[in-house]
Amino acid sequence: MTAPARLLRHVVLFKFRDETPPETVAAIEMAFRALPGQIDAIHDFEWGTDVSVEGIARGFTHCFLVTFKNEADRDAYLPHPAHKAFGDLLRPHKEQVLVLDYWAQL
Repeated sequence: MTAPARLLRHVVLFKFRDETPPETVAAIEMAFRALPGQIDAIHDFEWGTDVSVEGIARGFTHCFLVTFKNEADRDAYLPHPAHKAFGDLLRPHKEQVLVLDYWAQL
């Protein structure tokens, strides 16, 4: 199978509310990590937590990188019921969310 000429990256950063317990954060991590198995449009997925020594993360602790082959796949992902259910789980615990989409320069 040939790799796509370019990939659409969907970067999602989370800042959780101070009162969100660690076990809830872990459940949210697990729920996001489950999305690639539920949504065929996702081409690739990775995630991690902030380990920067610069101290300028502004409270954002989690980064999720969702990769799509094209805009149509991204557009199918956004309203997907599994993505919507994840948003419902996250919503009461998020302080802020930052989303940035870009075409990867390979």
